[in-house]
Amino acid sequence: MGTLVYFSSASGNTHRFIERLGAPAHRIASKRSEPTPLVKEPYILVLPTYSDGYGRGAVAKQVIGFLNDAQQRELIRGVIASGNRNFGRYFAYAGDVVSQKCNVPLLYRFELAGTATDISRVENGIKNFWKWNS
Repeated sequence: MGTLVYFSSASGNTHRFIERLGAPAHRIASKRSEPTPLVKEPYILVLPTYSDGYGRGAVAKQVIGFLNDAQQRELIRGVIASGNRNFGRYFAYAGDVVSQKCNVPLLYRFELAGTATDISRVENGIKNFWKWNS
């Protein structure tokens, strides 16, 4: 069974989502001076989306840095992305970018800190995902 790795900005939306899931998780540091987690098992990446309205800059630099480590990138098995529906077609776009670059499935999208329905769907989804991928 795998774990979750996530990044959360100062807004804390993704962090609140992870806390509500209650699943084992490692947080990618928001400051470069903080240590980056060393993940040693397969994981699902959960990340927010940043955008300039054209999809540029959708993935946080800290996440890019984490995934630039070949050992960490090798263990990613899927991605879950958050965003704001105000971004229109770029809603949760960071998930599309990471999914394509790392050749893993985009498993789910949720808005801001997610709803109770999102939590339930992700809980069930990750249980089934790890069952099918173990």
